[in-house]
Amino acid sequence: MKSTKHVTMFLLSTSLLPFAQTSVSQEAIEEVVVTGIRASLEAASELKRADSRVIDAIVAEDIGKLPDNNIAEALQRVTGVSINRNFGVGSEVSIRGLKQNRVEINGRSTMGGGTSDAEGGGRNGVNFEDFPAAFLSRVEVIKSPTPEMVEGALGGTINLVTARPLELNAPLTAVSLLGEYADKSEDWAPILNVSGGRSWDLGDAGTFGAMTMVSYQDRTLRRDESLVQLQVGAVDFNNDGVIDDADNAQNTPSGNYVYGREHTFNPRTENRERTAFNLSLQWAPASEQGQFYLDFNITERSGSQEAFSLLHVGGTPITTPGVTHEDGDGQLQDFELSVLPLQTSASNFRNTDSFSHALGGEWDFTDKLKVSAEFSTSEADTYEPTSEFRFRGIDRALEEANPAASNEWFSLVRFVGSQSGAPTVDFEEGFLLTDQQNQAFRRYEDTRDNAVNEEDAFRLDVEYAEPFGMQWISAVKAGFRSTERDFEQTRRQLRIANIHRDLLDVDGNPDIIWMEDIAAQFPGQIVDYSWGDAFDYSGRNGPYELSRVTAFNVSTLRNQQATFDIVKQLLAGTNLAITGDLNANLAFQEGFFTEINEDTSAFYLQTELDFGSVRAVVGARYVETDITSSAFEQGVIVSDGTTYDDTLPSLNITWDFSENTVLRFAAGKVMRRADFDELSPAFNFQDAFTTATRGNPDLEPFRATQYDISAEHYWGSGNAASVAIFYKDIQSFLKSDSFCADLPDIVATQTNKDDFDKVCVRPEGVGDSPTFTFSSSRAELDAFDAQGRLGVETTTRTNGESGKVQGLEVGYQQMMDFLPGRWSGLGVNLNYTYADSEDPDGVPLEDISKDTFNAQFFYEYQGLGIRLAYTFRDRFLDNFDTKRVRPLGVSVGADPDDPTMGNDYREDLEQWDFSATYDINDNFTVVANITNLTGESTVNTGATGTAFQVLESDRRLTLGLRAKF
Repeated sequence: MKSTKHVTMFLLSTSLLPFAQTSVSQEAIEEVVVTGIRASLEAASELKRADSRVIDAIVAEDIGKLPDNNIAEALQRVTGVSINRNFGVGSEVSIRGLKQNRVEINGRSTMGGGTSDAEGGGRNGVNFEDFPAAFLSRVEVIKSPTPEMVEGALGGTINLVTARPLELNAPLTAVSLLGEYADKSEDWAPILNVSGGRSWDLGDAGTFGAMTMVSYQDRTLRRDESLVQLQVGAVDFNNDGVIDDADNAQNTPSGNYVYGREHTFNPRTENRERTAFNLSLQWAPASEQGQFYLDFNITERSGSQEAFSLLHVGGTPITTPGVTHEDGDGQLQDFELSVLPLQTSASNFRNTDSFSHALGGEWDFTDKLKVSAEFSTSEADTYEPTSEFRFRGIDRALEEANPAASNEWFSLVRFVGSQSGAPTVDFEEGFLLTDQQNQAFRRYEDTRDNAVNEEDAFRLDVEYAEPFGMQWISAVKAGFRSTERDFEQTRRQLRIANIHRDLLDVDGNPDIIWMEDIAAQFPGQIVDYSWGDAFDYSGRNGPYELSRVTAFNVSTLRNQQATFDIVKQLLAGTNLAITGDLNANLAFQEGFFTEINEDTSAFYLQTELDFGSVRAVVGARYVETDITSSAFEQGVIVSDGTTYDDTLPSLNITWDFSENTVLRFAAGKVMRRADFDELSPAFNFQDAFTTATRGNPDLEPFRATQYDISAEHYWGSGNAASVAIFYKDIQSFLKSDSFCADLPDIVATQTNKDDFDKVCVRPEGVGDSPTFTFSSSRAELDAFDAQGRLGVETTTRTNGESGKVQGLEVGYQQMMDFLPGRWSGLGVNLNYTYADSEDPDGVPLEDISKDTFNAQFFYEYQGLGIRLAYTFRDRFLDNFDTKRVRPLGVSVGADPDDPTMGNDYREDLEQWDFSATYDINDNFTVVANITNLTGESTVNTGATGTAFQVLESDRRLTLGLRAKF
């Protein structure tokens, strides 16, 4: 197994390196100038050693020189941390497998731009894609809390620390100009970082310092997505016209087959432009009794995405005796389907403007009494526009013969699955989606989502050293913090659906707008696209005839006004004609509106004890939370909410077992409030409003009791070995429930009834119902519709029972300065994390890999620095309920209560990254980086290990120059 290989590699490395150290003569050792990665690792080791908490850190060697260009990608090198990526860029961080974390800047809140996973449903804080790593002097990963720390982290707290001007030894200017090449998008992107700071001695007026930083990035990235929907059911395997025992699958407990349908190719190209600004002003009096600061941090993210969804839907597999077979996972392979082609051009992007400002300071009133205070305000405003232009396959000959019929355009496709790359998708008629004659204009959509996430916070802290002369009490701290937080999301939308079915011409006759009609009326708006290099990393398993399409110009979609004007002209004179301008047609969506108001008050008392070789931080934090959630109900805003309080005791003990060995014990209670999407009572509709999610304003927070035991040994300069055992008992694990919502307006106007087997059916005469069924045909669905029994399947969250996370962390860091000459520049940094988790149903918690391994091998000598970094995490539960694997569980239909049904797993992830620097002189450094050196792809599977999704993102090459004066 891969995990065994990585553990073995780790143990061999840690056992051989100390041996190598003892075998070299001390006389051969030369003095090594500590720079670059080595300096960063040494500083991080010293920070970990000196802290009273269980903590890991990444330290920038100098301004703008964090070891990786992306914060999340730098954090993945830390013990106990794993990441997920968006378009190949690190975005989502888990600490000990938990993604419910808190991200701070200099100890204060940051705001996420919305409810995405990377932002913890708006809770975690700033998205790591949005914040430049160049601004940071260090990043702290705090795993054991103390009472003075702000609550809200279940896994841990990530504190982004920026440089302050009074910390500078001399005036500083630093500039880096980089070019980044993404090989799938074939784009060179500029990355510019500029920093400058200095301080002024004002004599009796004290010392004043200022530092400013500016960062700009403009990149284009691409991601190829192959998806199928995994179905479970009986199939006429021997093709004899009946389904009997002879047709049962041999490799599943139920005898059902697993097979793929609804094969989809989603190529996406995204342009991201980010501008960030940081200003820090600081003043200290001549008496050196304190200091005051004013911090400004602003980030703007804008851009666009050009996306396609190329899909064909079909029913039961058509088998061929002697060709169709069942693989080892019970998946049916090499069969045909009669399919209907569907395709969408889309433009979508999250634009976010965010800031985090603070005014604060501290003052030593006496040599023992220190008072500090801070007022901070943070906000993230997100605007996410989406435009879609959809076509549906209609057989033109059948339509001309009988316009009253559905006349769907079916074709045969051969499908052969793959567990690592794109499957075979071989249409009988070749590249089906390039046919303009048989594709009808189906749907147009213009959606504008807005979210505002803001917090004002005030904190006051008092510290008194050695009260009553008791030297074993180094300090007593007490403090208060209050916050006002507001989250609001709104949507405006123009959506015209089922144009192919409902359109009537000026005379009232059924009409269809064909793709070739649009091409003739609007030259340049129907375009041929091709992705011949799709899935070139993992390879393609035979023909892939979804890689060419003729579609509406996706560049036009970015201009929503231009797209609206075209649609308005296309529909002029019909029953679906649009009147008025675009803004007037964007209707406010009451069902999407959410407003959440949250007030908190927290008090803490903390004592720091010092018994010489044993030190301790002990105390408790008490916090009150008042949450009100508001949404529309039958045209009126209604509110609901909850109030709760938590007492969070904690204990951190550090024992200097010897001069170089530190033992630690930590215990504490932590809490994490539910994410905003989990609290929102608004319906969030998906899949043309066939399904929805809805929050629960009465949710209690996650609560957990956690324990840590660790041992750390340090020797030489920057060398360290550590082992830690952790355990988290999560008392209030959230679980999901589904019900069929009684929403007659949605069902009548916007539910996609063509997907008859996805529209839930309620018991007769019942409103919202926890029990529901589905239709077996369109005729049956129409009959249920006539009875008013259709609904929208809706998933919501409730407080469940307990869950647990437990595991082991091992770290090893060795500088090879005992080696002779130039070999003394070698070094290695290794860590391994084992994590085991379980919810009340025995299913692992989301995003927790059992085995995570990281290795950095580096060399630095006489101005040359080289690093090769490797990261691995094994299979983990990516999502507890994914539509494309919803019928599939480990029982493959044998157990209707199978808790793994719908579980979506991400298979083993590994990545190699390379970086190199060369110091031309004291002022200039050449930089080169390669991210995803071997072009690894990402594969998601169902509970049985059958692949349904393959993602491939760019390999990125960065070249440039850094300058420091």
